[in-house]
Amino acid sequence: MSETNFSIAAVERDTGLAKDTLRVWERRYGFPTPARDTNGERLYPPEQVERLRLIKRLMDQGFRPGKLVSASSEELSALTPPPANAPARADDGTLSAIIALVKGHDIAALRSALTQAMHRQGLQTFILDTVPRLNAAVGEAWMRGDFEVFEEHLYTEQMQSLLRQAITALPAGRGRPRVVLTTVPEEQHVLGLLMSECLLTLEGAACIPLGTQTPLADIVRAADAHAADIVALSFSAAFPGRQVAPLAAQLRASLPPPVALWLGGAGAERLRGTAHGITVVQSLAGILDALADWRGRQAR
Repeated sequence: MSETNFSIAAVERDTGLAKDTLRVWERRYGFPTPARDTNGERLYPPEQVERLRLIKRLMDQGFRPGKLVSASSEELSALTPPPANAPARADDGTLSAIIALVKGHDIAALRSALTQAMHRQGLQTFILDTVPRLNAAVGEAWMRGDFEVFEEHLYTEQMQSLLRQAITALPAGRGRPRVVLTTVPEEQHVLGLLMSECLLTLEGAACIPLGTQTPLADIVRAADAHAADIVALSFSAAFPGRQVAPLAAQLRASLPPPVALWLGGAGAERLRGTAHGITVVQSLAGILDALADWRGRQAR
């Protein structure tokens, strides 16, 4: 490797992209476009390596490589999560302490810090305020390259474990509405579902969690078997946006008219307008608004 260019082995070590992958992309997509040294070996300029780093991080988030490699710089930037808004109140040190524990790889201390924050704030405040800010901080650190992929996974797994324990500890919701929570095939992100289940259970709703990647026909069967009032789907930013509306329309047509369909998550926020019987929940707090609206309509 020269002072300014990277060999293919160095790019593989730096980005986590295999040499064979780099060669295939070069042939198939025309990127990267390395120069050659006097021995014919590939040399990659720094700007291409930086772009490859970003592509790899977006792939780890769930985006498909074909879309990323052929995307313009502007399109890639649009896929990168924007900086989080400043919190409404000053950080009491919880966020920075938890980020430091993730970077320090201290799993026991991380689990303890998350649990203490949840108990100190109460579950609803923790879900509505702290967890979104933590998710944003971790996501931004990951996209900047300050977090390794395994560190982001470590945080996510600990948070998911904590929320599952919190749900188990709550009194089971036995009232209405009865809500089926899941994602469609190819949508693997579960954190948003767990956060939603926490909020709904706290409000006395009966939640039927199906996990992720449930075929549409099985969602319909589950809604029927559990006499569901609502089917709630979560779409992450990584899910192909053009597929959200057709999938929602297909599911809406398959569900009985009285069963409401709620769509949430960053992937659903891109929808413009909603069809009859489909509600786009724009935020976590919006779940509580949608729930109050549903109950109000039932009362009337």
